[in-house]
Parts: sequence; C-alpha cells; structure tokens
Amino acid sequence: MTITPSAALMDAIVLAVVSREESAYGYKITQDIRDVMEISESTLRRLQKDGCLEVYDQEFSGRNRRYYRLTPQGREQLQETLGEWESYKDRLDRIFYRSERKEP
Repeated sequence: MTITPSAALMDAIVLAVVSREESAYGYKITQDIRDVMEISESTLRRLQKDGCLEVYDQEFSGRNRRYYRLTPQGREQLQETLGEWESYKDRLDRIFYRSERKEP
C-alpha cells in the first residue's frame, strides 16, 4: 500500500526542508524529499506562486542554480500546518496504537 500525501502536506514537507537552511538549492530540496517520497518541481513553483517561497538564481561552477528561501508567509503556513499535523497525528495514533484491552 502506498500512502500519497495531500498537496497541503506536500507543501508543508517542502517548507520544512527549505526552513532548515537560509536558502536551499532546488535540486537538493527535491533529492532530500525523494529519499522518502516522490515530489515534482511543480510543488516548488506553486509555493513560489502562492508567496511562500522566494526564488533567486546564483552562478555555481559556470552554471546557474536556482535557490529557494522561505518568505514570512511561508514560515507562517509551515507553523500552522505543523500544528494541524500534530493534532491529526495524535488522532491517528489513537486509532493505530490503541490497546486491544477493554477498560474495566
């Protein structure tokens, strides 16, 4: 069984990865996430369009690299989603890990 994250959860995952550094190279972002799940470049473009990520290009070894950094709106969205995630995760944990014992 493959569990596919919603677009909102995928956005939060990208924002969390980008938040770990001052700015993050686009290829590295996608590779870090692909270690765990599939991601497309369209997620980065959507977050940029939505005002959650800033984008700039910088030369590296004669080639341009695209870098991303969180905007204040992106940080706010990440914090909001993390709060929602904790609540959701707690509810799922109660279902998945509830003891089979009946309470007296």
